Amino acid sequence: MAGIYIHIPFCKQACHYCDFHFSTSLTYKAELLRALMQEIRLQKNFLSGETIETIYFGGGTPSLLEGEEVNLIINTITELHTVASDAEITLEANPDDLSPQKLKELKQTPVNRFSIGIQSFFDDDLTWMNRVHRSAEAENCVKRAQDAGFENITVDLIYGYPLLTEQKWIYNLDKVFELQIPHVSAYSMTVEPRTALASFIKNKKQAPMNDEQSSEQFIKLMGAMQDHGFEHYEISNFSLPGHYSRHNTNYWKGVKYLGIGPSAHSYDGEKRQWNIANNAKYIQSINKKDIPAEIEILTEDNRLNEYIMTSLRTQWGLDLIRLNNIAKGASDQLLKEAVEFFDKEWILQKDQIIYLTQNGKLYADHIASGLFF
Repeated sequence: MAGIYIHIPFCKQACHYCDFHFSTSLTYKAELLRALMQEIRLQKNFLSGETIETIYFGGGTPSLLEGEEVNLIINTITELHTVASDAEITLEANPDDLSPQKLKELKQTPVNRFSIGIQSFFDDDLTWMNRVHRSAEAENCVKRAQDAGFENITVDLIYGYPLLTEQKWIYNLDKVFELQIPHVSAYSMTVEPRTALASFIKNKKQAPMNDEQSSEQFIKLMGAMQDHGFEHYEISNFSLPGHYSRHNTNYWKGVKYLGIGPSAHSYDGEKRQWNIANNAKYIQSINKKDIPAEIEILTEDNRLNEYIMTSLRTQWGLDLIRLNNIAKGASDQLLKEAVEFFDKEWILQKDQIIYLTQNGKLYADHIASGLFF
């Protein structure tokens, strides 16, 4: 099994915190879409004929696509690959795009899952983030999608930013539960270089993010999700039983995937490659039947470290036997480095699996980097 990711590099406007690759101009949208379909053809052998289990439209804002454009891309994939009959096909969407007409169009496509970028149910927070939609649109679009027959929905929420009080955070979570959304991805506000938010902080127009606030709101998040029957199956992801994101779960489990589009990443178990993050140059290169990608052949240490980073983030944990399959004796070395984390009760071991404890989830990246080879 394998997955395909399609990067749609267009947005109506730039969120202040976002460092993903996108353009706010749709001038070359048609040319870009033709290039995407051409790259799918050029990359047809990357996954060595494996069945496609998941297709994920990310961005950017894929909900800017028309239904027929989504169908053209998916049809190109199905012409060249075997796609599982129960494939999970996800489309990221902004609330303001999911109009009754757009939902009607998307109902005529194979898309069967939405990832909706809500972020907050408060207008002042959304304005601070420079989001296009308003809080009423966030709530209404979920209801419209459900009424249209889309039950497999996940929403994004952000916490750990100055405007988000404890009361507002609790309200956001309660609203998700009220709307009966089966999956939530929640992220601490991160200040990425070369974003508007980073510039505001540097120029003292905005206070820095508060790590203590972020930790407290993460703890509140974990407790609320557990109380409502959600499984904390990855650091930033929570789902009701049976509603995992199959696409992202495969990332964390090391399944192969092909990334299509400018800035998209691909992985086949032995190497990684990533496309140029420039729409014009991407189109020019693809038109010449040349894939504009850099390639990294993974060393043994690369593969060990990647497995440590991804597996520890999940509820399935780090399998010491699998670690040894990557490199003989690797588990012995890792266990020596892990002593301080066992002592702090940030990790625990059951049989041959190492898991993060509830407290350890607050330090996931620090623990993983401390175990790297």
